[in-house]
Amino acid sequence: MVTESADWWHEIVVFKPLTFEEALEAVLAVRQQRTVLLNVSRMDSQLGRRTIDFVLGGVTALDGHRVQIEEQVFLFAPSLVTVNDLAGTFVREPFTRSDKS
Repeated sequence: MVTESADWWHEIVVFKPLTFEEALEAVLAVRQQRTVLLNVSRMDSQLGRRTIDFVLGGVTALDGHRVQIEEQVFLFAPSLVTVNDLAGTFVREPFTRSDKS
């Protein structure tokens, strides 16, 4: 039985895609309860925005959440992961149905 206080490991996957087609891998990783650091700096800005939008849509559908780290770097996490900054303050709450409007 797994409890909230149980020790468990969590994997973080770093993606630096060159093509839009690679974006699906990021969504699938979040579906597998992995946190994804997505860096689209190697893509042109329009394709990078499209890629981020696609991943954001998939992660939202999975009730996950995202944090923008830099202009072209985002963290996408499954709903079970809480993201904190170094000071310990909460950065971003998971998406709720009202966030999708």
